[in-house]
Formats: sequence, C-alpha cells, structure tokens
Amino acid sequence: MNLRIPGPTPVPPEVAQAGAADMINHRGPEFAAMMNRTTAGVKHVYQTQHDVMTLSASGTGAMEAAVVNLVEPDEHVLVISIGEFGDRFINLVKTYGGRCTELKFEQGLAADMNKVEATLKAHPDIKTVLVTHNETSTGVTQPILPALAQYVHSIDGLLIVDAISSLSSVPVKTDEWDLDVVLSGSQKGWMTAPGLAFVSMSDRAWAKADRNKTPRFYFDLRRHQQSAATGQTPWTPAVSVWFQLDRALQIMLAEGIENIFARHRRLGRMTRDGVRAMGLTLLASEGVESDTVTAIRLPEGMDGGKLLNVAMENFHTVFAGGQGSLRGKIIRFGHLGYVNDKDIVAGLDALRGSLAKLGYKG
Repeated sequence: MNLRIPGPTPVPPEVAQAGAADMINHRGPEFAAMMNRTTAGVKHVYQTQHDVMTLSASGTGAMEAAVVNLVEPDEHVLVISIGEFGDRFINLVKTYGGRCTELKFEQGLAADMNKVEATLKAHPDIKTVLVTHNETSTGVTQPILPALAQYVHSIDGLLIVDAISSLSSVPVKTDEWDLDVVLSGSQKGWMTAPGLAFVSMSDRAWAKADRNKTPRFYFDLRRHQQSAATGQTPWTPAVSVWFQLDRALQIMLAEGIENIFARHRRLGRMTRDGVRAMGLTLLASEGVESDTVTAIRLPEGMDGGKLLNVAMENFHTVFAGGQGSLRGKIIRFGHLGYVNDKDIVAGLDALRGSLAKLGYKG
C-alpha cells in the first residue's frame, strides 16, 4: 500500500523492527542512555540549544501541553489560524479558560504580517501568540515565523509554534528565528510511529510557565524537564516508540538535515508539477505551497470520497480527504518523512488513474 497521507507516515523497515525489541526497564540505565541520545538528536533537528522535552502523546498532546503551561487563566491571547489545526489551538485556549482573539485567513492563504501587527496594536494586552507553521489541512507553509517572532518579542510577548508537520522535513530554525515554544510529533517527518511529541522551551517560555497558575499534571513541562535531567520521564514512556525514534534519528542524521530539506523541496515540486500537469489546481496560493503535503482541488462535481475509495481499491494508494468545510472538495497528497521519487511517481499514477475511472478527461 502506498500511504500518501500527511501522517501517520510510512516507517522504514529497520525502524519498525526496532520497535519490536524486548521491553526494558524504563527506570534503568539502558533507557536513560537512549533518552540522552534521542534528546541530543531531536535538539539537532530542532536546531536549538534550548530544552526539548519528549512526551508520550500525539501532536495534539504537545499543543495541549503548550496551552496548559503557557496560557494563564483569563489571559487574552492571539491565535493565528489558516486552517483546521490553527482552529484546534483556539479550542484548546478556550477549554483552559483563556480569552482568544481569532485572526483567521482564507483557506489556502498564509497569514498576512501586516494584519497580525494591526491586531496586536489594537489589543496591547495580548502577550502570547499561537500559530501553525505548516497547515496540513490546506497544504500551506507560513513564511512569516522570523518576522513574527521579532515583532512579538518587541512587545515583550511570547510565540508558540505548532511545527508538528514541518519540523524534521522543512527548515525550522528554532534558535536563529528566536522561537519560544516549538511543537512536533513523531508520526510526521520523523519516520516513527505515532506516540511521541516534542516541545522546546526558551528561557522566556520557562519564565512564563513558572508564573502560570493553570493546573496541569501529566503535561507539566517542569516535571518533564526535571525528570529528563536524571534520564527518566515523569510517567511511563512509550518505550517501543522510543526504540523507533532512536533508530530513525540515526537514519536522519546519516542523511543530514540539509539533505533531508533538499529532498522534501524536490519531492514537493515533483508532486505539484505532476498535479498541475493533470489540469488540476492547488488549494495553496503561489509561493506558500507546503513541501510536506499538497492539497488538490477536485474537478467540479467530483466526490472526493469516491476518489479516495477508487485510489485505494484499484491502485492500492491512500490519499487523505479534506477536513471541515473542505471535506469532499479536495484531497491531500502527503510527501514527508520516509518518501522517495518512486513513491511520488506511484502516487501521481494512482491519482491520474483514479481521476480517469471517475470520468475526468483533463
């Protein structure tokens, strides 16, 4: 099966095999050594010297951890949303009692920095900003992170970035861009099964977390930081997934992070060029197309659900459907993590054949 969704992504055979290793004592020296290795590897990919905690959770768990540690009760925050996962930040902030100004942009567009600045000037009490870097629901990557971080810090604010589907596949320069909190998840570009989430914290972020009165327990990041100093986690870790991460990081570091970025750029272009050659259009506007997932507008009158079924049943290929208001109107073609030219060619062939079976003659 050619799994062309934006997560969970395919896992290399040797990584899958690593997860079948015999169980070990998660409070013993073997796990502590593995934790130290993987933390160093994750920090290298993050391009950071700051603390990075590994949680046994999904990407949404990382998002929730960011909110419960860094959004204070009744605090007024700004959430910049360009799709479904930006909206998830909105829901999390509201769930934990924060007050949210929602700055939403049309699906397929990136955020407009001028509108962000205008919103923050109109609400001078806002000191925390949450944003999605790569929006998998629309196939858009935000180009504004460096400028956004600079502006937020100019007003003594804090920036929280969901980089779940970008970090490890496309550049996210945590320290160079001065990003306070950056989130990612094992099931995306890390070539690992679902079950681990990563959260980096700057000194600025730790200072705010220590002041924050929002109750937290499992996702208390200070507990994770303090446990990590002893080579442990505060709660039982997903040991089998950790085995996989350990092996996946060896593969990633051997390839080289810049080579990984170059591969994703090339495969992203290949996918987009192939889609356009079929006469189809992208949801993402020109210049902000994601190199990890391509959102494809379907021909007028075509049912996206039917196309997904045809692709799976006839071409053994799994694409992702649209989410929310885009359900049935687009499909999403994932090209991140453990993926090569052959996978993209096969995916494009499956898409072309599925369209033909549904009567498309573009």
